[in-house]
Amino acid sequence: MILFFDIDGTLWNYKNEIPESTIRGIRQARKNGHKCFINTGRARSFVTNKELLGIGFDGIVSACGTMIEFGDEIVYNRIISKEDAERTIVTVRKYGFRPILEGPNHLYLELSDFQGDMYGDKVIKEMGDKLRGIDDEWGKWEMQKLSCATDVPAEDREKCFEELGDLYDYMKHSDTVVEMVPKGFNKGTGIDKVCELLGEKKENTFAFGDSINDKEMLIAAGVGVAMGETYHDMSKYADFVTTPLEQDGIFNALKHFAIV
Repeated sequence: MILFFDIDGTLWNYKNEIPESTIRGIRQARKNGHKCFINTGRARSFVTNKELLGIGFDGIVSACGTMIEFGDEIVYNRIISKEDAERTIVTVRKYGFRPILEGPNHLYLELSDFQGDMYGDKVIKEMGDKLRGIDDEWGKWEMQKLSCATDVPAEDREKCFEELGDLYDYMKHSDTVVEMVPKGFNKGTGIDKVCELLGEKKENTFAFGDSINDKEMLIAAGVGVAMGETYHDMSKYADFVTTPLEQDGIFNALKHFAIV
């Protein structure tokens, strides 16, 4: 089996705390011969936490399927062209969005856009020296996708999405945070690509997630497992709903399916 795990709200909580049972369960699953992958909307540059990576994974699908690693090798990496990136930045700013460009080595944002913003503060704190300014690095970005903070009226949001609709699909995480992913990519296509690379059938996969950007992953996998008691109700996309993250959700699901 190949097991795919979202990070935020699945492997750890908003304080980046990972239940001991989750660590134990994933390590035991690997000992039992199953391959374990992170499958995250975060760009690879935003997946650096030593405790998280120290759990031990066979690979990482990052930035909603636009980058795939297996072992120590990057086997797929899709970068948005400079022209499309410039058009994107100009357009989202026109509609009052505050963008965070996400890439394999750096995130790019303007600090002035996120003063006192809880979402931005978390990104800035975690990124450290991997953070770059959008304007300082103009035209030099390595960008796979983007997230935006926005408090503009819904009508303006929709106009922005429509104007960039040939390039991106979008997800509303909340009234103030949206995610824009290149068309044809999502966590589900990441599962497809990994199965193709490893010669595995999709019915022999499990996916674990908690939020709306896990929808395609839960649907694509042979078995989709939704975390219990989450902000987004993912039960209609999942085959099984486990207990909440902090109530041994991952371990209980692994045990339920006799993976551990």
